[in-house]
Amino acid sequence: MTEASKARCWFIVPLELLAKSIARLPQPMLVRLGSVLAVLMRPLLGKRRRYARINLDLCFPALDIAQRERLLTDNLRATATGALELLRAWYAPASALEGLAEVEGLEHLRAATASGRGVLLFGGHFTHSELAARLLQQASGQPVHVVVRRNNNRCLEAMFDSARRRAFAGTIAKKDVRGLLRTLSQGGVVAYSADQNFTYQNAFVPFFGIAAATLTATPDLARRGKAVVLPFWFHRGGDGRYRLRIEPQWSGWPSNDPAADAARYMSELEQVVRQHPEQYLWVHRRFKTRPPGEASVYR
Repeated sequence: MTEASKARCWFIVPLELLAKSIARLPQPMLVRLGSVLAVLMRPLLGKRRRYARINLDLCFPALDIAQRERLLTDNLRATATGALELLRAWYAPASALEGLAEVEGLEHLRAATASGRGVLLFGGHFTHSELAARLLQQASGQPVHVVVRRNNNRCLEAMFDSARRRAFAGTIAKKDVRGLLRTLSQGGVVAYSADQNFTYQNAFVPFFGIAAATLTATPDLARRGKAVVLPFWFHRGGDGRYRLRIEPQWSGWPSNDPAADAARYMSELEQVVRQHPEQYLWVHRRFKTRPPGEASVYR
């Protein structure tokens, strides 16, 4: 980094010191701080709050307006807490994570890695996804790679990437297919989700009854990387501890029908989201891309 770059990134040092302090907070204090942060950030989240409200209106029509507003409030609180959980994933020492997670299904991961094949941990975008990957890594002793979206700010991206590389086995950019395949072919374990809006290699399949543009390439990526695909789900309980679950491969998945495989993924994800809907990333424009002739739902 040049001297000019260091000067532009002067704020990174104090920001990292704050992040490391937050990462070491006791879990009850971190969750309470998340609730406070949600209130403080509310004026800054107008657009994201609107996206989340529209998503919840579309996906939970059986709830009345008051119930959906409560769900929206809970979701924004979980989203704000998720920012703090991200810092815990990146900066917390192993000792600070002890006792925070219960993991079910580790035998599926161990059997897959023992075969020498790579593993694609297939999950969804929840508010604490990277922390779940870090907790699984610690509980299993198996290094985990994470797929990430690079930050447009060079200073922040340098900070984020450095933190992730210390916390995880490695990072793979969202569109770095070669990097993903290389990691899988070398027997790596990758935490991976394909449930956001995709404008390429997609199919419109139901998600909460709404046509959602969903990536169809995951089975092909697993095949090319010679990887085992294991569903990976998680949530934060009312006691502040995390429940992680690895499931065996879905029967009959993948098939020879990419759209049907994407629909199965969305169906399985929907069942999990319904159990703890406040912890899903509803602030994302999941239904941004519409089938031909359909108007945007976010106007």
